[in-house]
Amino acid sequence: MAEVLLFHHAQGLTPGVRDFADRLRAAGHTVHTPDLYDGKTFDTLEEGLDYGRTVGFDVILERGRLTAEGLPAGLVYAGFSLGVMPAQLLAQTRPGATGALLFHSCIPTSEFGGEWPAGVPVQVHGMDADEFFVDEGDLDAARALVAAAPDAELFLYPGPQHLFADSSLPSYHEPAAALLTKRVLGFLDRIG
Repeated sequence: MAEVLLFHHAQGLTPGVRDFADRLRAAGHTVHTPDLYDGKTFDTLEEGLDYGRTVGFDVILERGRLTAEGLPAGLVYAGFSLGVMPAQLLAQTRPGATGALLFHSCIPTSEFGGEWPAGVPVQVHGMDADEFFVDEGDLDAARALVAAAPDAELFLYPGPQHLFADSSLPSYHEPAAALLTKRVLGFLDRIG
């Protein structure tokens, strides 16, 4: 079974992120869910992003990096939206990564040192009309990653929701989230 380090989105470590982690655990995987916001959660994405800006995105990245230091090297790094930052950083720079799962976001690989590491499979999941994913360059970054890395997949789901896989938020889209979960479990089974 796989061991996953899963980072939450800008609204914090919500019940929906915990529920997603529990679904992976129920399938036999080990999942770590660090709280990069020191217990704070936010009702809206805007409030969460404001908090992230106040703390500093560099501080959030460092908190994610430090969390990984106490864990074994052979991890799958996963993140929801804002959590993609530390997940992708670690997948690209920490030796021993076994995979990456990027939900609702993707960052150009140049931000973390250039090319995607050889032998590290990755999945990117987003909605095809999500203004954050499509209009802010994430979709372009995901397409570039898939074009450059031999074991990279991009899954687009119909709809405009950003955090569609978090069951505790109004943006939750059950059919898309169920398909995402099925694909993620297949990915983890293949790796584990």
